[in-house]
Amino acid sequence: MKVVVLGSGVIGVSTAYYLAKAGHEVVVIDRQPEAAMETSFANAGEVSPGYSAPWAGPGMPVKAVKWMLHKHSPLVIRPRIDIYMFRWLYRMLKNCNLSSYRENKARMLRVATYSRDCLEDLRRDTGIAYDERCRGTLQMFRDQKGLDDAAKDVEILKEFGIDHAVLDRAGCIGREPALKHVAEKVAGGLLLPGDETGDCFLFTQRLAELATGLGVTFKHETTVKRLVVEAGRVKHVETSGGLETGEAYVAALGSYTPLLVRPHGIRTQVYPVKGYSVTVPIVDEDGAPVSTMMDEKSKVAITRLGDRIRAAGTAELTGYNMRLSHGRCAMLFHIVQDLFPKGGDLTEVKFWTGLRPMIPDGGPLIGPTRLANLYLNTGHGTLGWTMGPGSGKLLADLLSGRETDIPLDGLTIDRFPQGQGI
Repeated sequence: MKVVVLGSGVIGVSTAYYLAKAGHEVVVIDRQPEAAMETSFANAGEVSPGYSAPWAGPGMPVKAVKWMLHKHSPLVIRPRIDIYMFRWLYRMLKNCNLSSYRENKARMLRVATYSRDCLEDLRRDTGIAYDERCRGTLQMFRDQKGLDDAAKDVEILKEFGIDHAVLDRAGCIGREPALKHVAEKVAGGLLLPGDETGDCFLFTQRLAELATGLGVTFKHETTVKRLVVEAGRVKHVETSGGLETGEAYVAALGSYTPLLVRPHGIRTQVYPVKGYSVTVPIVDEDGAPVSTMMDEKSKVAITRLGDRIRAAGTAELTGYNMRLSHGRCAMLFHIVQDLFPKGGDLTEVKFWTGLRPMIPDGGPLIGPTRLANLYLNTGHGTLGWTMGPGSGKLLADLLSGRETDIPLDGLTIDRFPQGQGI
């Protein structure tokens, strides 16, 4: 059948690729001139099943207040009259308990570990290359309290069979030798050896090329305006290039998905949370990271991508405002300078910002909606790259009438009430 995929980020392109492999006719529509030009463009580069966890957890409200009082806070809330933001924050607070945290983390781990397996299969089957490295993620703690607090996560990792190791300072330096230059700032760490890194933009662009080879049509520089619905089904999509008709439609527009589906009574609970990244060229191998390191204090990920160092993080609630904040960029620049001062050319820095489609319980949303031929693949938050290939294959299998490799329980919109929300 003909499937129209709305959005050409890593989620949309992965969905299109697997749909085409399953024999469907696929059209992808996106307002940008190429694939992966928005949130997939310059993210942290982490493929991190082991680090997949909801932001909402025990103690998060207290942490959030403390963060916002700090100069280099990982969280910023810009005051604005926005009922959707207030509802999102309220629902996130309701998930800040141990029971919800465990349930939500289990859901996220299920998709993330499956997606990593799909990514491995893609590499083997297609030879796709994207500055990938399979050397794990190091969650680094600057003090003993942080290391002690990680015990809760360690228990959950054990419960779900996620490979991990608790490291002392010497162990951290053994995994990331450049930390020897700032050893006094390292108390210990949690190693997640099954995690990977890679350039999400490069991956998505090359997967789009493979999808094109399978017959997928990409219609770029085409804005999706609205869904036209008739008798409980999408009749067609109205775009800046005219009407696009298919037998099924997939909304994979990231943070913009709720704007498209809300007029039809579909409440996704997705809200945009702005993140930032800085990228610098490597000038000294001895001072550069070898994989991904998460600085737990600042919640900033620092990743080795080929001949570049990228630092990404921060969470800014400011609606759909895409203005680049110099203060947020300076915070990331400071972290790179603080932990890897010798590795990169800090005079050649590139700044970027993008909107993460966040759901209060951690997301994502994969599956059908109240409209018979409309499906969602959105709400992956900071883990779109981690969950991308797996999410695409899940939706392709669902549309193809196949049994999915992992259950969709808790991943569909059925987990949210549809009478109210965002």
